[in-house]
Amino acid sequence: MALQFKLSLGALVVAGALSLSGCNSTSTSTLTEKDAEAFLTKAEQELQDLSYRSARSAWIYANFITEDTASLAADVSQEYTEKLVALANEAAKFDELELSYNNRRKLDKLKLNLTLPAPKDAAKTAELAKLSAELDGMYGKGKYCKDGNCMSLGEMTSKMANSRNYDELLDVWQGWRQVSPQMRPLYKDLVSLANEGAQELGYRDTGAMWRSKYDMPADDFAKELDRIWGQVKPLYDSLHCHVRAKLGEKYGEDKVPQDQPIPAHLLGNMWAQQWGNIYDLVAPENADPGYNVTELLEQHNYDEIKMVKGAEKFFTSMGFEPLPETFWTRSLFTKPQDRDVQCHASAWNLDNKDDLRIKMCIQRTGEEFSVIHHELGHNFYQRAYNTLPLYYQESANDGFHEAIGDTIALSVTPGYLKEIGLLEQVPDESKDIGLLMKMALDKIAFIPFGLLVDQWRWKVYSGEISPQEYNQAWWDLREKYQGLKAPITRSENDFDPGAKYHVPGNVPYTRYFLAHILQFEFHKALCEIAGSKEAIHRCSVYNSKEAGERLNAMLEMGSSRPWQEALESVTGSQQMDATAILDYFAPLQTYLDEQNKNRQCGW
Repeated sequence: MALQFKLSLGALVVAGALSLSGCNSTSTSTLTEKDAEAFLTKAEQELQDLSYRSARSAWIYANFITEDTASLAADVSQEYTEKLVALANEAAKFDELELSYNNRRKLDKLKLNLTLPAPKDAAKTAELAKLSAELDGMYGKGKYCKDGNCMSLGEMTSKMANSRNYDELLDVWQGWRQVSPQMRPLYKDLVSLANEGAQELGYRDTGAMWRSKYDMPADDFAKELDRIWGQVKPLYDSLHCHVRAKLGEKYGEDKVPQDQPIPAHLLGNMWAQQWGNIYDLVAPENADPGYNVTELLEQHNYDEIKMVKGAEKFFTSMGFEPLPETFWTRSLFTKPQDRDVQCHASAWNLDNKDDLRIKMCIQRTGEEFSVIHHELGHNFYQRAYNTLPLYYQESANDGFHEAIGDTIALSVTPGYLKEIGLLEQVPDESKDIGLLMKMALDKIAFIPFGLLVDQWRWKVYSGEISPQEYNQAWWDLREKYQGLKAPITRSENDFDPGAKYHVPGNVPYTRYFLAHILQFEFHKALCEIAGSKEAIHRCSVYNSKEAGERLNAMLEMGSSRPWQEALESVTGSQQMDATAILDYFAPLQTYLDEQNKNRQCGW
């Protein structure tokens, strides 16, 4: 996860009333390109200052959690958000002007970085802020109480991951979804107000505004996502068939019918978005790779700092400059004993230049070793584009940042572990099926979910899904894309989309779908550039200066050019292509085909 306090992160929640100072001082008919340039220069200076203050206050809050630090962070965040809303509306004054590429792109960046566009009416803006905060609070305070005992979401998530009791899983699944029905009327009003704000900025609705961020017509982008999904669907269908059969063996085919969607509470995750927690139920026989990275780290005396140094060496082996000394003195690597901190792993650039940091409560495990590689991927991306104007200091599109981190993590292979001295012998390819299955349960299982969250939301914003159909439409999409069904009857008295944070939290979700596609495409391209002769799932680009040079050239572009050009600079094509995923998981596809021979697949 990358945290950058530039144009985007301050605007997730619209707060307070607008103060559009100077907005009406010049008639739109007399505006010139020089006016646009002057506006952009002044706006960048204001945002740079606010960005730095917001980043520092957020860092302090994340590392020293108190009521005071929370209040200070919230104050600066609100100030930043109000400024962004004001600047976005002011930028809209130049919509009809013919401008140079850079000036037009910067103005569009200003407008499109508003997630919830507020209406100009101050009372409506305040109402939108109130609704957004209430929805966020409802989710954050949510718990499930039964017989005098209450469970937090974290406790319920753990039960979903570890329990293999059908009825217990069902109880927890439905218990968490009691948090969201009361969100429904608030969400309906929020949609209406955000649409009004989007229309004032010149967009058909808020969903169309979100899709307009992707350097192509909004409706074409939606079709492009479905095209890419069509490439991955055969692999997903095979995985679905195998997992359903194994769940039928575990719970009985009366509970998991073999010709119907899978009940959504049996996949090890509260939202059935990733299935890795049920690996023990579906794992191939003899799939143990013969080594354990956690144990290897312990045997070779890797502490938390050595793990981060090891990940940094991955990048320097590709020709990247080492991280600055301040990275090592200012980052948080371990959980302090004397205070509360946010332990969720994140990568930061506080000053939009070289103040790079990560924040992690590192556990000495193999999984965390991969996560560190992922987080440093964000840091090296942040540094690569730090000479660009502030407007362009972000990834080519919002899927690229997560994709780059994951691309690097894909190179943490057995071959890489042998190269750095952690592993003595690379297991033979017969051991790959278990590793690929475990990865597919998380990455392939996620892809349709990553697509459908915004499919539902875009249709809500456009009016195609009415408030009377919110829940039915949600489950229709989950069945269509994931082949899942609710384990008990749901109605329009429920609001199951609200049980997923990103809906009440108003966080766009398509970026995660894109990241899951792009990471494999980048990995395959970089392996080819590196001259690797190994199967794509065994390739690591460690030590390849050629791959590093090509990767860095793309990272340095930030978002200054359309993402299609950034993609082409590494892959040679301006069109996303999911066949790299099929190549990566080809051995698993062969295994699944064999397992599914006498099964009825589909739903």
